[in-house]
Amino acid sequence: MDSYALDDEHFTVVGRLTDQIPWAEPGQQRIHDMTLGVTVHLPDLVITAAEAGMASFPHSECPLIAPAFARLAGISVRRGFTRELRRRLGGVSGCAHLGELARAIGPAVVRTASERVAHARLNQPEESAGPVPLPLGSCHIWAPDGAGPRKIDAGWVPGSVERPVPALETFLRG
Repeated sequence: MDSYALDDEHFTVVGRLTDQIPWAEPGQQRIHDMTLGVTVHLPDLVITAAEAGMASFPHSECPLIAPAFARLAGISVRRGFTRELRRRLGGVSGCAHLGELARAIGPAVVRTASERVAHARLNQPEESAGPVPLPLGSCHIWAPDGAGPRKIDAGWVPGSVERPVPALETFLRG
């Protein structure tokens, strides 16, 4: 996943999926080489545009479904994103591989938004900075009682230190 800023309110995340068969004949190993790019409106995390591409695929008909992924536009990458993704592009309405790529883009969108807002906060007076959107509930770090929220409570500002972010104990020691 790669992220690109477009302007103050929009960014793009592009994901790529590739796979190959190691025992295939030379030149025939790659099965899938697919990309999915989404443009996101930062304030509300709504996808404003999406485009799928297929450079390599197993069946000549595979690329026919790529335009359907434009239907990601309008989906908010918040709670319910995966459910809405399945409703719009699940099963025979989509492609299993592009669908998995779309699902994986969700956390990349949240991470990118969090980093952009945190970076902006570092360069603004505290009172003018909006809240940092956090990926609460997305993994064990972001559980309600997980290390991420506890680091923030201890004074960590997302985007303020190099990765990997130090252990919770570092922030608790002050």
